[in-house]
Amino acid sequence: MNRRLRCVLLLLIVVFFNQCQQSPSNSVREQQISFIKEGNLSILHSEGQAIATFSIEIATSPYERQTGLMYRSQLAKDAGMLFVFEESELRNFYMKNTLIPLDLIFIDPDFKIVHIHHNATPNNISSIASQLPAQYVLEINGGLSNQLGIQKGMYITYSKI
Repeated sequence: MNRRLRCVLLLLIVVFFNQCQQSPSNSVREQQISFIKEGNLSILHSEGQAIATFSIEIATSPYERQTGLMYRSQLAKDAGMLFVFEESELRNFYMKNTLIPLDLIFIDPDFKIVHIHHNATPNNISSIASQLPAQYVLEINGGLSNQLGIQKGMYITYSKI
């Protein structure tokens, strides 16, 4: 191959790669995930009095349950996410791609709190187990269940809006 042809080919390759780097279709825009209120949830003391009320997002599909509160940089103090499963069984959660500490409240089919995992560490892929079968899991800001006095044996009630 002669020298002139090699120079032309080299120039074409440089121009091609330069255009690929400048192409706007290759750029990814990060979007903020916003809270969308889908219901209300109350935590009830054993006498039936509400000790806390939350605006909730409700995760019912496999995709929603797998994604949960991932990629959220904040969660309002009175907000949370309720995971709803078809059946009660031992549950395992993890904090992969979750940016904020959370309390995970495991709830049986009778809406009774059966276990609370306090202050789950952001981005930790270790399994968080329910200890007892659960059909629902409520995620709220880490430390909030202690601040509000939420305990095992209390009940929840929720409604969709």
